[in-house]
Amino acid sequence: MGFRNTYAEINVKNLCNNVHSIINFYNDYKYYIGVVKADNYGHGEKETVGAVIKGGCNYLAVATLDEAMTIREYNKTIPILCLGSISCEFIDICIKNNITITIHSLEYMRELECIDCTDLKAHIKINTGMNRIGIKKYEELSETIKIIRKKNIEIEGIYTHIYDASNKEYYEKQLEIFKNMLQKIDTSHIKIIHISASEAIVNYKKPDFINGCRLGIIMYGFTTNKELNLEDTFKVYSEVIQINTLNIGETLGYNALYKAKRNGQKIAVVSIGYADGIIRKNTGRTVYINNKEYKIVGNICMDMLFVEVDDSVKLHDKVAILNGIKHIEYVSGYLDTIPYEVMCSIGKRVERRYTNL
Repeated sequence: MGFRNTYAEINVKNLCNNVHSIINFYNDYKYYIGVVKADNYGHGEKETVGAVIKGGCNYLAVATLDEAMTIREYNKTIPILCLGSISCEFIDICIKNNITITIHSLEYMRELECIDCTDLKAHIKINTGMNRIGIKKYEELSETIKIIRKKNIEIEGIYTHIYDASNKEYYEKQLEIFKNMLQKIDTSHIKIIHISASEAIVNYKKPDFINGCRLGIIMYGFTTNKELNLEDTFKVYSEVIQINTLNIGETLGYNALYKAKRNGQKIAVVSIGYADGIIRKNTGRTVYINNKEYKIVGNICMDMLFVEVDDSVKLHDKVAILNGIKHIEYVSGYLDTIPYEVMCSIGKRVERRYTNL
């Protein structure tokens, strides 16, 4: 429980409904992998993981082993793929807790060769142009598979990642590279082949040789496919803790960034700041108070910020710092970033409150 009226409101029912709608609309995959890394894109863990599974995802993906182990505290059975690299010293934890690892390079596979990998499950990551992690050359892939088989590791899946699903030329080039790599190996015993993530699922038909997809930001309502009618899952609220009246020439906050241009200018002080993830670049963009837009002014402080308001705003009024999908898209555009970063930036000291459980 938090002890201030600053919190993120997470609508669990809407999240579940979103996942269900997506799977019903794109119903030609066998494996729906819910990507719940980074605290479920800032939404929190246990309640939202349950909603993702209830909505229809039959697999989960995370970035780190720590994230996977947190889920294992309350869900012992759902398959979990770790998309990032896991140090060899922790492979025994993966085996014991049924965590599927990503094998992303021949060098990494050679490290695994030196340890006991009995009952280990893995997905092979292919680098088709993202040039982050993944195996790029067929010769390295072939050698990696030889070692995997020698170690009796189960190759449960193989995948790649699309770096710009809005660009058809880039997408088709990556798809072709991936397909060519698969044609050179025996995939008959590989259960899951996945390439499509949120944007690619919407923009392109499912390739015939693919049977899995990864649902990420789309689960939280962000998509160009308006037919899905996805709903808000994430809002951030705070409250007005003081109202100050400034006269012409009076300044506000650090560095006197704001100067009153008229007498009687009302400024609401709001109990949230950059330590909560509302970085100083947010100055100038809008928030909502009583369903009306107002502008953040002055330098944002570590724990508080300022909003230029009118006489209708009162002490303890609720302030919608992030007011759902459309507002988050506006804020991400204002900050020259993406909705992922806006939501993931909301800090841990902002309490998550779950509605419609």
